[in-house]
Amino acid sequence: MTIYPGAAFLASYDAGRGQRYYLFGTNAGFLEIVNYYRTVLKQKGELVYEEPAIHQFDIGKFKEETMAFPPSVTVKDYTWGGSAGYLNPKRGKQPERFKTVIQIVPAPAVQP
Repeated sequence: MTIYPGAAFLASYDAGRGQRYYLFGTNAGFLEIVNYYRTVLKQKGELVYEEPAIHQFDIGKFKEETMAFPPSVTVKDYTWGGSAGYLNPKRGKQPERFKTVIQIVPAPAVQP
């Protein structure tokens, strides 16, 4: 999966059923990130919420019986409503906050 250039890895979490999701932060604006993934993924994606703005791109087929989350790239605006942004979980590191967070949920690895 292509990560937006310059995005900082924030954390990964166990999503269950053999999946993980990965968070990346950037100070590029929400629309810039959405347009980047529209180009890279060659799809429009879907605006899930207008306020706060959340846009999702499906990157694989969701199989409810074997997956916890649909494989996807989700972009969220953390400056909505005057917020200063998503707090950097790495204390003392710069930037202190991120305007936009990218969540990537790949399909689970194929089990042998």
